Amino acid sequence: MRIHLDPIGGVAGDMFIAAILDAKPEWYEEMRSTIRTAGLPEEVELSLQPHADFALTGMRFKVDELGTHEHHHTPFIKIRDMLAESTLESGVRQTAIDIFSLLADAEASVHGKSIETISFHEVGEWDSIADIVGAAFLIDKVSATWTIGALPLGRGTVDTSHGKLPVPTPATVSLLEGFSFDDDGLDGERITPTGAAILAYLKPQQMGEAQGGKLVASGTGFGTKVFPNKSNVLRALMLSLDEAEGQSHDLVYQVDFDIDDQSAEDLTIGLDHIRSLPSVLDVSQTVLFGKKGRVATGIRVLAMIKGIDKVFESCFFETSTIGLRYQKVKRMTLDRWKKRVVSKALEVDSKFVTRTEMTTVKVESDDLVSIKGFANRERLRRDISAKYETPSD
Repeated sequence: MRIHLDPIGGVAGDMFIAAILDAKPEWYEEMRSTIRTAGLPEEVELSLQPHADFALTGMRFKVDELGTHEHHHTPFIKIRDMLAESTLESGVRQTAIDIFSLLADAEASVHGKSIETISFHEVGEWDSIADIVGAAFLIDKVSATWTIGALPLGRGTVDTSHGKLPVPTPATVSLLEGFSFDDDGLDGERITPTGAAILAYLKPQQMGEAQGGKLVASGTGFGTKVFPNKSNVLRALMLSLDEAEGQSHDLVYQVDFDIDDQSAEDLTIGLDHIRSLPSVLDVSQTVLFGKKGRVATGIRVLAMIKGIDKVFESCFFETSTIGLRYQKVKRMTLDRWKKRVVSKALEVDSKFVTRTEMTTVKVESDDLVSIKGFANRERLRRDISAKYETPSD
């Protein structure tokens, strides 16, 4: 499945949850129980309510704390430990921790601190904690690939615990580097830090409209702000894939160039910098024999359509090449998603792939680094495959 997000009004944690649950209301009770499992106090109430404005109908997700509420600062490490020690399902737990970690890293970068010393203010409140845990549950539940349209920029300032800050706030800017924005002229904060952290985790391919699928469900999630003549909604379109279930078709750029006058050591560094760009999908190398029998390296970069100019610039900046060859190519990919799984008391990230006959799973190599011995690593791979690979529906 592919889910396309239309950030018409913006993106916030509650809007994300409401949009997905408007499409899949049957997931609400399980999500609510999951949020309670994370440690949500009984005096904090959760509700999913129908909502309408002058043009659209949809849902609003609300978190209300009963009684007097005092704002407090919550250390990131306290939230991380609370989630780590909870009985949340492992995939949900790790996704929630990863989203909070992205937020903490952004705040640390903005304020020049280490991630371990960061305390959340507005994000440390229970409504934001519920939003992130709820979003983590839905991300894990749906197992989809994600796309999104251009993000609304917003204007003006917003009141925070640090005083008035420009919109988008510095932490949000840090999280959304590489995304494309549109300015529709409306004032206010359009992407909240929580919404930005969810997007930074999902890493959706950015495109102007939903592409390549049959619409099977849709949902509309309302935010709290009211805009003149524009619905403050995030819309989610759930698409089964066009050609065959489990296959996705899109266009990407293929960029090729050859290097024969840069050391292998320095080229490795440069290609790592290119690979780190948000729009880059893959970087590969091949050995070539150039003119006069000189050994050269052929470089191929695959990148998304959005952000390709930055890729061109980086190829020239990070390598010694003086020319690029590029073209748009069709790409077919199998539906895949990452999930945290458990084997022999060890939690590892694994990539699930929908194939014609079955769903296969492969352990991420980074999680095997600490395991010594080929036989031990292979035993873990086989155990994960036997435990989690299933016939396709």
